[in-house]
Amino acid sequence: NKLPFAAAQLGQSFRNEISPQQGILRVREFTQGEIEHFVDPEHKDHPKFSRVADLEMLVFSREKQVSDVKRPVTMKLGDAVKSGIMDNETIAYFIGRVYTFMVAIGINPERMRFRQHLEHEMAHYAEDCWDCEVESSYGWIECVGIADRSAYDLKQHAAATNKEMGAWITFDKPKFVEELVVEPISKVLGKAFRKDAKTVVSALKTMTEENALKMKAELEKSGEANLKAFCDGGDFVIKKDMVKIERETKKVSGKFITPGVIEPSFGIGRILYCMFEHTYYVRESAEGEKEDDKKVVFKFTPLVAPTKCTVFPLLQKEEFNVVCRDVCNSLVDSGLSTIIDVTGTSIGRRYARTDELGVPFAVTVDHDTLEDNTVTLRERDTCSQVRIPISDLCATLKNLSSMKTKWEEVQAQYPSQGGSASAAKEENRTEATYSLRCP
Repeated sequence: NKLPFAAAQLGQSFRNEISPQQGILRVREFTQGEIEHFVDPEHKDHPKFSRVADLEMLVFSREKQVSDVKRPVTMKLGDAVKSGIMDNETIAYFIGRVYTFMVAIGINPERMRFRQHLEHEMAHYAEDCWDCEVESSYGWIECVGIADRSAYDLKQHAAATNKEMGAWITFDKPKFVEELVVEPISKVLGKAFRKDAKTVVSALKTMTEENALKMKAELEKSGEANLKAFCDGGDFVIKKDMVKIERETKKVSGKFITPGVIEPSFGIGRILYCMFEHTYYVRESAEGEKEDDKKVVFKFTPLVAPTKCTVFPLLQKEEFNVVCRDVCNSLVDSGLSTIIDVTGTSIGRRYARTDELGVPFAVTVDHDTLEDNTVTLRERDTCSQVRIPISDLCATLKNLSSMKTKWEEVQAQYPSQGGSASAAKEENRTEATYSLRCP
């Protein structure tokens, strides 16, 4: 009974898609994730909104969509709420969390926008609706929907099941309020309606204030009024002695409300497809390399990369292989998905092979390892390398993989080892920054 309250679920959804198309983007069966966040309809502020208020993103408001320009604008979430573009803090908070999630899994923020539904697109009961749209080879694709569905869902469930689906809100201080009290006279109703008396009492107690005042006026005028029970419970004639409808002043410490719901809904297949498109690129050939030597790279963020690290010996030597196996085992034992490659292929080709798999980090065992117990740690996107003690390797890679530490922080802590010939070019690439840290 305490708000806010939320529940999340992940499962299969189905729809009557007459003509499935666009690969996995429009299918009849798909995986969907949803959050149902229940709030007080009169107070939709969010205690953690300040954490995302300064996030800037492309906002495509209803006003911009119908203007001559028809382009989204870069805007802070705090400004969007203050200006009324976004209806309330709670829906803006979830928009901010969707943004940080999408960027953290590798979506380019410059190719992602939040589009507000036009009036004719929204359900009649909706307060505000936004879609997280990602640009792909198929155009702008809706991947996440964030909707303020008001209290419509619970009210419909309550009406259909004849069960109370509300929450008690306690006031900071008791209040004296004037209430319209509908008091059925059970003794009279029981004699008049017998087996239907319970249905009549329930219908009287659940009347809206508007309908109760209307009934009061009819009873005073003609002595009787018509009552229609919900869910086709029947039509009844209520007489003046069967119910008491009066305004009373009461001291109340709280009230029952029907919660509203904010619903973020995630299309998992669409998100994955856009992630693959946004993280795929072809690395330019280094000087002296042939044009055919261009290498494919998946720049999966460390958070979502299936394999976090690869371990290589610089040369095919048993003394190197022994250390590689020990390093690999320690990384696996610490919970990091790691593969080892002791084939005789050149180190450059092995780097390229794992870059194509999206592995963000690579460890190389070389001659210096046998002398000082240090290894080379390479980062995939910049091709830069540092020299790091084996004793620090597990903790450093765990922090990098969980994105608690950035690669720049590791570079500042450990000496540089130098990189490949294409490292300089990679440094100049414009990469999407990703972080789970809220401002």
